[in-house]
Amino acid sequence: MRYRILGPMEIEASENGGAPRSCTPHAAKLRVVLATLLVRANEVVSVESLIDELWQDAPPRTAMTTLQVYVSQLRKLLDGADPGHGRAALLTRRPGYLLRVGKDELDATVFESLHERGRRALEADDHANASELQRRAIALWRGPLLSDTPHGTLLDTASVRLAEARTTALDQRIRADLQLGRHRELIAELQSVTAEQPLREEFHAHLMVALYRTGRQADALRVHARLRRTLVDELGIEPGPGLRRLHQRILDGDAALLRPRAASKAPPPPRPVAPPAPVVALPPADQAFTGRTGELTELEGLLRDAPPGASVVVTGMPGTGKTALAVEAAHRMADAFPDGRLFLDLRPGPGAGRPLAPAEAMARLLRRAGGDPHITSDAAELEDSWHRLLTGRRVLLLLDNAASEAQIRPLLPVTAGSTAIITSRRLPAGLAGMRPLVLGPLGEAESAALIGGSTEAAELCGRLPLALRVAAAQLAARPHWTPASLAVRLREESTRLDALRAGDLDVRERLLAAYESCPAPERRAFRLLSLLPPGDPFGPEPAAAVLDTDPAGVLDDLADAHLLTTHDGRYRLPPLLRLLAAERLAAEEPPETVRAATRRMCDTYAAAAESAQAAPDRPTLVRLVRTAYDAALWAQTIRLADALTDHLETHAAWQDWESTHTLALDAAARCGDLAARARMLRSLGDLAWQHRHLDRAAEFYGRARRAAETADDREEYGRALVGLAELRLDTGATTEAAALLRPALAALTAPSPAHPRARYEARRALALLALQSDTPHTPDHPDSARTHFTACLDLATTLHDPRLEAYARRSLRTLPAPSPTAVEIRPGLWRLRRGGTLADRSCP
Repeated sequence: MRYRILGPMEIEASENGGAPRSCTPHAAKLRVVLATLLVRANEVVSVESLIDELWQDAPPRTAMTTLQVYVSQLRKLLDGADPGHGRAALLTRRPGYLLRVGKDELDATVFESLHERGRRALEADDHANASELQRRAIALWRGPLLSDTPHGTLLDTASVRLAEARTTALDQRIRADLQLGRHRELIAELQSVTAEQPLREEFHAHLMVALYRTGRQADALRVHARLRRTLVDELGIEPGPGLRRLHQRILDGDAALLRPRAASKAPPPPRPVAPPAPVVALPPADQAFTGRTGELTELEGLLRDAPPGASVVVTGMPGTGKTALAVEAAHRMADAFPDGRLFLDLRPGPGAGRPLAPAEAMARLLRRAGGDPHITSDAAELEDSWHRLLTGRRVLLLLDNAASEAQIRPLLPVTAGSTAIITSRRLPAGLAGMRPLVLGPLGEAESAALIGGSTEAAELCGRLPLALRVAAAQLAARPHWTPASLAVRLREESTRLDALRAGDLDVRERLLAAYESCPAPERRAFRLLSLLPPGDPFGPEPAAAVLDTDPAGVLDDLADAHLLTTHDGRYRLPPLLRLLAAERLAAEEPPETVRAATRRMCDTYAAAAESAQAAPDRPTLVRLVRTAYDAALWAQTIRLADALTDHLETHAAWQDWESTHTLALDAAARCGDLAARARMLRSLGDLAWQHRHLDRAAEFYGRARRAAETADDREEYGRALVGLAELRLDTGATTEAAALLRPALAALTAPSPAHPRARYEARRALALLALQSDTPHTPDHPDSARTHFTACLDLATTLHDPRLEAYARRSLRTLPAPSPTAVEIRPGLWRLRRGGTLADRSCP
């Protein structure tokens, strides 16, 4: 890609060296967004700044959404020019967006680089090089900055800055040309420049010198007189002291002014850097290194086949052994890199707040490679010396703990034969030729083998190499410990990170360093995500609930930092990182923030369970009932338990049924919700009936009846009566059952019909009553039962419940043709009713 903003905007892409194709956006608003990102290339531009640039002081109410549309359109535009480029280059980065641009892709960046090199050459009296560099820099300008794009405050500021830099570059080029004796060629250009910029004293001074050197002393004096009149008339000031001294020297006919101050000096020959002897400056090989066989083979292959300018980036979550793998590979590859293998840790030193600067990194590498111990501090000279040292040599560079592309780009070998391994928590996607190797947890068998074969202990360590190494060290240091006893110590979540420390190996410290390296919005999101159910992958909706904002950008940022794993649009917080996140949540977030986030999360999961067509995730919802209860979120405790009821009954999840509904019953009592109390009591009555704890079931149904009556909840009142009636049917007390079913049916049908499930239960009870009745006035009880079971079938169809439908069909098939006695029918009642409450997949 080529971005040109020094004039009208021009964006070009070329494929495989072919002719460039224009992909400049036509819409003015799109140009504004792209222009703003380009003048701040490789920096995050806030959403607020972009909105200000687009609409100044009058943004529409839909400004945020419209900006997102513009960004999406720009990504598509860039993808269309260069497939994949838009997604890779235009990134969402809190609190806005970042456009990744290579150092040679943007004309403004190239201009500033040439201008700076020209300035240094001029200071070194290398006039020929200074003139050429500044000439090349100025030639990049095709007109005023972004002349075809509307400007807001940010673009206006950039325009002023770059225009001033262009003027300075022109001044420095003319200075260099004067020192090269090119005064005749400069006169016409300087007359034009002074006419365009009548108040710039430096250009008038250059014109006076050029005229004087060609024998036009009077013209030189007239230039001064004209400038003086302009300054006095327009600004009321006299020319500055430098111009006054020049004027006096011309009046005096100063002969020294007729020739350049000094002959142009050719650039001093670079100080020869003697090729050092082969040097190995690596950390010692780890004699205990085991595992990662596949990754080690892949890394060695990438290094041996690396094309010129390519590098391998080893990345992954903290503690995955990135450095250990890179060091092991470097030790194994002496044959491929006979001229040297150098290691450099790029982390900040003790007490330093910033990562190691590229200039200091190059100085250290040069010293380690046997270079001059009195190396210059000039960054350009250091870079030149470093790359001349690598030229023609086969050197492997290991750059550990890289912080950014800007930090490592000047260090990377660019010639054939040498390459680099980079370890970084984030993938430096902006590096050209970067080849990634992402490390995850170890495999199950490999992890268990490292700590005596304990699969449980390995899983509790998250199969994280650092944690496994600590655990193995503890077993070795304490012979009386066993892998099983270690697993017992690691089971307690609140002390697990404390337990994973041995000497200077500290899992918490390593994870904490990764957390603290993240920006504040990422750290906050990381903390709050620990509230989500442990171990479960989650999508954007639960994340949005706990974060109370659109999570798309920050989730990707955390995945880029390897603090989350991601697959198929879902995310997961690895076990040990979740423990750290929970610690930081308790330490850094106010309790009211945590409680509010927990409430939103529980509501989100409950709503999903209530509306889902598929079966809910029972283990997750069961855990959330406890979470809500522990947070004193009574309404959420009840709602989650309600959402689980049918699923728990269908799958005979007796223990979960009892635990969740007991908590919800207590929550209903605590918040005074009588209707919810009636539901939970009736549900617990159903559970007791399933276990044939009939006295306990009767107690629950009776309490549910009283609570529903007090709450004026006719549906739960009727369902409680149905439960009591069916208990009477179990004992053959049909008269009592009938007395209970009459008011139950009235409650469930008037003044309006109850939920179909409640009416289903009533019809089922009436059918069972009809089958059990042996009184003389009901000789047609099988026909009556058939009527009720048919109604059950209709209601089950309405409910779209295959289980209830199957029960109704089976009951209809088992109805006797002749009229058997009650004694013959009663033994079948338990089987019939139990079949209606368990999962039945035998639909006809």
